[in-house]
Amino acid sequence: MHAPSERDAALDALKGGVRAYYERFLGPKPFVPGESPVPVSGKVYDHEEIELLLEASLDCWWTEGRFTQDVAPKLAAFLGARDVMLCNSGSSANLLALTALTSPLFREQRLRPGDEVIGVAAGFPTTIAPILQNQCVPVLLDIQLATCNVDVTRLEEAVTPRTRAIMLAHTLGNPWDIDAVMRVAEKHGLWVVEDCCDALGATYRGKQVGSFGDVATLSFYPAHHMTCGEGGAVFSRQARMKRAVESFRDWGRDCWCAPGKDNTCGQRFGWKLGDLPEGYDHKYIYSHIGYNMKTTDLQGALLAAQLKKVTRFIETRRRNWAFLREGLAPFERWLMPHEATPGSEPSWFGFLLTVREDAPFKRGELLAYLERRKIATRMLFAGNMTRQPAFEGVTHRVVGDLANTDRVMRDTFWIGVWPGLTPPMLDWMVESFAAFFRERGLRA
Repeated sequence: MHAPSERDAALDALKGGVRAYYERFLGPKPFVPGESPVPVSGKVYDHEEIELLLEASLDCWWTEGRFTQDVAPKLAAFLGARDVMLCNSGSSANLLALTALTSPLFREQRLRPGDEVIGVAAGFPTTIAPILQNQCVPVLLDIQLATCNVDVTRLEEAVTPRTRAIMLAHTLGNPWDIDAVMRVAEKHGLWVVEDCCDALGATYRGKQVGSFGDVATLSFYPAHHMTCGEGGAVFSRQARMKRAVESFRDWGRDCWCAPGKDNTCGQRFGWKLGDLPEGYDHKYIYSHIGYNMKTTDLQGALLAAQLKKVTRFIETRRRNWAFLREGLAPFERWLMPHEATPGSEPSWFGFLLTVREDAPFKRGELLAYLERRKIATRMLFAGNMTRQPAFEGVTHRVVGDLANTDRVMRDTFWIGVWPGLTPPMLDWMVESFAAFFRERGLRA
């Protein structure tokens, strides 16, 4: 056995090497306009993430352990949530959140096959996929062009006797009209799932997104507000939601022991559930048809370091968005910027722009120009999901038309606001837009 002080000294020596390695090989590089890339998103980290990752790896535990168990309640405190359940991706978080609503724990309120779940056609596919994966029917609405969030004027019309839930993402960090959505949900007794994967830190009337609905989700993919490479989280204020989510995440088991623990319930061999013999080991009793979507302690270590920085990350995203809003204002004759939902303070994931219908150029021309200057761009994810090849033959219902969704599919794009963008990069972005219009003789 080695004394703790001996292990600590050895670990400190290794961490010193990590710091030197980071500074020599991984630190910031000079930006050269037109040669250096300007990514649309990315991860921001320093030696601390690598040091904690090293420490977690040297524990040789690797599955959920001390780092994940420490960071989850800290993240819950940041979010104002009762519980945070970490998982392996934001898409898995969405699947777990909606699937949890099918649990017998919710008795007559549970979702069942054939029930309808209201969403939008514009956005990321894994906000719709869980509805289909649970044999429910997506009911898709159009969006409002100004915010690219759900058109709440058609929400009441979308409700039928089969409607049981609403599942919506806060588009690119911009909260949807929470007052309007929650009024309809409360009137009809509907579950509300908030996809906050792009919106960590956004607020509506002073409260964090994710605190309004029944259950909410986050993603920790490198593009998001904080990252552990892959990873996600489900969070909620309801104790039964924690029980359901953790069961579906952990193979569907009825047992709630943490990895490496036994007999948390105090009667491991005293249960009688289902048609199993009395006393069957509770660690191997399954109350749901579940998955393995757990996270690892290596990811927990990365999150622990990122959580210390996330407030700064959010502030930087807002500052970068404001810089682009001012810098690109002269070009509003041809490019329509998108606005924050009234009453909200977004935590921006990107800077959305829509080419105006009378502009003397197409979106593709502008994007090709920006990409030649090494400025990355993105669509609003799937555009119109109903037009994607994967959606062919899928049972769904559309309320009204999807005119704005189609418009966004044709004319909208976004550029980055992530905290890895430096002032020279932001200046280059604005200058590149100016050069595009200048070369075409289009004056502000």
